[in-house]
Amino acid sequence: MTLVNIFAPETAATAPRAARPSDDAVRGPQELRGRAETVAAIAARHAASVDDRARFPEEALATAREQRLLSIMVPRELGGEGAATAEVADICYRLGRACSSAAMIYAMHQTKIACLVRHGRRSPWHERLLRRLCAEQLLLASSTTEGQAGGNVRSSQAPVERSGGRISLTRNAAVISYGAQADGVVTTARRSAEASSSDQALVVFLKEDYSLKPQLSWDTLGMRGTCSAGFLLEARGEEAQILPDPYEQIHVETMTPVAHLLWASVWTGIAADAVERARTFIRKASRQANGQLPPGAGQFAKASSSLGMLRSLVASGLARFDEASQDGRALASIDFQTMINLTKVDAAELAVSTVMTALRACGLSGYRNDGEFSVGRHLRDVLSSPLMINNERIIANISTSLLMGGTPLSLRN
Repeated sequence: MTLVNIFAPETAATAPRAARPSDDAVRGPQELRGRAETVAAIAARHAASVDDRARFPEEALATAREQRLLSIMVPRELGGEGAATAEVADICYRLGRACSSAAMIYAMHQTKIACLVRHGRRSPWHERLLRRLCAEQLLLASSTTEGQAGGNVRSSQAPVERSGGRISLTRNAAVISYGAQADGVVTTARRSAEASSSDQALVVFLKEDYSLKPQLSWDTLGMRGTCSAGFLLEARGEEAQILPDPYEQIHVETMTPVAHLLWASVWTGIAADAVERARTFIRKASRQANGQLPPGAGQFAKASSSLGMLRSLVASGLARFDEASQDGRALASIDFQTMINLTKVDAAELAVSTVMTALRACGLSGYRNDGEFSVGRHLRDVLSSPLMINNERIIANISTSLLMGGTPLSLRN
């Protein structure tokens, strides 16, 4: 699979024509991109309303269901399309250019699907879930943030209680993004009441299995449509709903790399739309000045260069993940885990910088909220990127492993 061009820009002449797929269609990359563009067009149309009202992007997600995009990572033999992580990343990028909240919801959902596909195939219960997800286009939310632990996803307070093949869980979830709108929740928990906080399991509960009691509202600077409120999660189900692999393994092999790569793809999409608005502004200003470039032209050049570096960073991370994806030892290695964590850190910082530079290129026209060149929403949304699993926490966690390594002796290895 060629990965380096997944974020390649398209012109109107080369963009694929979208059409709703039939169930028996042979779906290729062009057809998949066309379906993604159909969703992106709807997402863009409603993005301002989603942001203004801090509401769930229902129109975009309804269209994603119609286009059967929620199940594309599921293997074909279970009813999906067997899409690669790079293909999903490209959809996240396209949606990020349209509506940040819709894109992030899609990225978080697909991260859960990746965990189920890689770590649930030995479980009949999870295979049945994947088939049902394909048939009904279920939307899965994530619950990994709990109580006072903040973004420390490798620590859980609430334990899974077991009794006669049944399980129960009561969890004070500080954040469950789109929890009230999802069809199910994938949550971390202590494996048992006797287990340590780091001995975790990953459990899937469907809507009929749990209740959500609101605890914290969601009134934020950006990413307002993700509806990431806090809830008391009270759930019951079968013991079979626990994924067979320990969460420690799921975290390093799937959760961390897929989440970081898909999030970074969303942020890259946000930055790309901000740069495109800056490009349009510079062109219009130049035409109105008889070809003389406006003061912001230099900032646009910097933003465009920064976006190129950001796209290359994410594409490189996707390529590294693709190379290691079938090797659990490679995925768990210090070298890979350091790389994938730094990809998240660097992508977040670079995305913020790119959008800020695009704002400077547009000047007051970009600062306004009521014009075609506004990038205020883009900046507010992308400012969440260093905070989603705080960059400072990540850097602190990998500092020891970085000290154990060495400085490369050449540019090529």
